Amino acid sequence: MLDQPSLAQCLAPYRTGGELQTQVADTTLALAQAAVSISELVSKGGLAGDLAGATGATSDGDAQKALDLIANDLILAALSRCPVAQIASEENDEIQHLPGNGPLAVAVDPVDGSANIATNGAIGTIFSIRAADAGDASELGAFASTGEAQLAAGYVLYGPQTTLVLTTGSGVDVFVLERKTAAFLRTKTGIRIPRGTRDYAINASNARHWDPPVRQFVEDCLAGSSGPLGVDYNTRWYAAMIGEAHRILLGGGVFLYPGDARPGYHEGRLRLVYEAQAVAFLIEQAGGAASDGYRPIRTILPQRLHQRVPLIFGAPEEVSRIDMLHAAPADDRSVAPLFGRRGLFRS
Repeated sequence: MLDQPSLAQCLAPYRTGGELQTQVADTTLALAQAAVSISELVSKGGLAGDLAGATGATSDGDAQKALDLIANDLILAALSRCPVAQIASEENDEIQHLPGNGPLAVAVDPVDGSANIATNGAIGTIFSIRAADAGDASELGAFASTGEAQLAAGYVLYGPQTTLVLTTGSGVDVFVLERKTAAFLRTKTGIRIPRGTRDYAINASNARHWDPPVRQFVEDCLAGSSGPLGVDYNTRWYAAMIGEAHRILLGGGVFLYPGDARPGYHEGRLRLVYEAQAVAFLIEQAGGAASDGYRPIRTILPQRLHQRVPLIFGAPEEVSRIDMLHAAPADDRSVAPLFGRRGLFRS
């Protein structure tokens, strides 16, 4: 007999905060149930058809897979029964306005890491909840607000186990889907990012395009115990931000998806409203940090619905080191030990 509390039970004390908290709890539970349906579909793989099949592209140029659109429809259907007035999704060009004028707005990436669908790699759903009046009267609506306006955020990772990670602003809890009852049961509470873990995640194939501060950080890591940092690092790369976020929340380290010199990549590739803000909220609630290299992600005010942003998150000392590299004048980056130069990636 499993004695772990369910997601509904864990949200019960949060509901006592008032009507708005009750509505956030109801919306979170609806998102969780949509994730159960997505999880069942993902677990079937090719038996459910070609979930990785291309179906078109967003107006921003990103390829859409069959699972992207199916997951989006499941989430929109679930939220249509909730006190939600506005939905921002990666799969929709504009904000979806729901009838009823509910007090909440939800930002969602239905399938993060969809390039991994065909290979059974890490994929997940990201969501963020805020008050519908948190923004302004512009076309961004409630999403014309910084990440500080979020009331709750989370993600669901579809892997060997389906895991939901959630914050309502008082720490981070982890839930695992119990398939017989279709309920998420809490397995960890009060998650804190481990300190001192020497792991970093970045797509090194883009090294020739990186800006000098990013190159410098990776050079320092690659130099290992003989370099200025004096320790050996490991490289990780899941090609799905949610997989990296989960690993860092439980195991520590740092993730980098910087802007670089390639056309269309100067502002990075991850989206501020429905990816970076949610993950930054979770990471900070677990004692970590998240920035774009210069400022905390939570302080950035969106200018466009699908705005991209460089994203660095993880253990605070690692993020701080990268921020200092960005802030230092180019001539100062040669100061040992933090800014020692070796040239492993120099062109």
